[in-house]
Amino acid sequence: MFVLSIWNLIFLMFFSFSFMSFIMSIIMFGLSYSIYFTWSIFSWGGSDVHMLFLFDWVSFMFLSFVLFISGSVFFYSGEYMEGELNMSRFIFLLAGFVGSMGLLIFSPNLISILLGWDGLGLVSYCLVIFYQNYKSLNAGTLTVLSNRVGDVLILLAIVWMMNFGDWSFVAWMGNSESLILVSLLIIMASLTKSAQIPFSAWLPAAMAAPTPVSSLVHSSTLVTAGIYLVIRLGWVYDFWLNEFLMVLSVLTMFMAGLGACFEFDLKKIIALSTLSQLGLMMYSLSLGMVKVALFHLLMHALFKALLFMSAGCIIHGYKGWQDIRMMGNIMISLPFMSSCFVVSNLALSGMPFLAGFYSKDLILELSLMQELNFMSLAMLFISTGLTVAYTFRLVYYVVRRDYVMGGSSNISDGWGVMLQSCMGLVSFSVFFGAMISWLVMDVSAIILPGYLKNLTLMVCFLGLLSGYLMSHSSYISSKSYFSSSVWFAGSMWFLPYLSSQPTVFYPLSKGSEIMNLGDMGWLELSGGQGASSYLNSLSLSMQNLGMGNMKSFILLIWILLVYMMFF
Repeated sequence: MFVLSIWNLIFLMFFSFSFMSFIMSIIMFGLSYSIYFTWSIFSWGGSDVHMLFLFDWVSFMFLSFVLFISGSVFFYSGEYMEGELNMSRFIFLLAGFVGSMGLLIFSPNLISILLGWDGLGLVSYCLVIFYQNYKSLNAGTLTVLSNRVGDVLILLAIVWMMNFGDWSFVAWMGNSESLILVSLLIIMASLTKSAQIPFSAWLPAAMAAPTPVSSLVHSSTLVTAGIYLVIRLGWVYDFWLNEFLMVLSVLTMFMAGLGACFEFDLKKIIALSTLSQLGLMMYSLSLGMVKVALFHLLMHALFKALLFMSAGCIIHGYKGWQDIRMMGNIMISLPFMSSCFVVSNLALSGMPFLAGFYSKDLILELSLMQELNFMSLAMLFISTGLTVAYTFRLVYYVVRRDYVMGGSSNISDGWGVMLQSCMGLVSFSVFFGAMISWLVMDVSAIILPGYLKNLTLMVCFLGLLSGYLMSHSSYISSKSYFSSSVWFAGSMWFLPYLSSQPTVFYPLSKGSEIMNLGDMGWLELSGGQGASSYLNSLSLSMQNLGMGNMKSFILLIWILLVYMMFF
């Protein structure tokens, strides 16, 4: 009871700060007002190191969503993690996660961004390996090594920004051509954190963390840090980086949607849906639609946190089972939780008048008004159809399907903390999309022909039909070309293997060989140890020569005199 009171106190504190941040965001947006707070720490080599804080409606809006979802996750964890060892460590790690995200949100300085960025990577590693087993260790290693690539790229950007004497985003205002390198480095760093191709393998692997961690990490904090960083630099990209972002984001959407259609792990399907939505945000950023990308980022945080938390309740009821083939017909035993699960899935697929509809449909219709090539638009709408397909396949397997191979049948909703936290997020996932759309978005009228206006609805209907067909068919027959294609489609195009074997195991093994042959081998012989041994033996020989008989000493002196006379 004492633990639950702590979770309640944390939730009330986070919810209060979230409400105040949201009110401040609306006020600053209405007044078009922002506060830029700076003070100088020290000056070195002609460069001034400042501590900066930027308070505007974007940072306050994003912080309000982060705090609200973090409070809900803390409240949810009170029952989900009950009985776990090291609960104090879990609380401190989640608090460190929220603190690192707050530093990243408010500070437009590359050095302080690196502190928050690296803090997110470190805390995420500690949370992924919270369950101390080999699976968690492998997933944590892949996560931290993938994120370290982004850390190195930001460090290189900091080094290059020394040429300008300033590390804040104010230096980007001039849009100098010499900042193209810095922009490229920051975009590549954001690709690692937002798990775009080729850095996509760590996101599904991070599902080894506890479900409350997954709902926080993969909704509003870690994976959105890269998107938020690009949103802050949204005015910079007027060159070939847009095309680069568009290609990678479209491939990420398609690959994640295709993989989720053939996956049977519940949390991994949700992780792949996160990957697909991150690709959609990056796609809208590549078109210059910065505010629309922020809108979808906020809406995605709401319904994805609800989806993870409701899935966690289902997994909790099934005593840890995550295979959707072992589940079915939970609408009888878990009516309230299945309702939350269905609402979050419908919002994810962009069904009308839910949170995901207002942002997702806006991105699709604005994309139709851009001058884009046909392949890019086709991949975008195919990926949208795949989202609807795997969403309805998941709903059918978990909620509606009668046949269950195993698992627990003695489960019920109850009125626990997990249910209350999910029911609180349902109202936001239903009503908040329209509210933010009316308050913040100022999109002018979208005028499209009738066939383009109905294209989104048709794609969703085809995706629904495909999901129904996939859920009623079996693709397990081996020794056929079709099953090989299905296996390739569900394997994320070998990215987990390519990320874990050649890019992790091979460099580490080669590094061990270089250390054995170099640092502990030839460099030892020809370096410090070898030189020390040679000088020691030479000194001993000279000492022995000096301590010998007088004839040898006189002969050595005559040899030196003759050498000096003739040479």
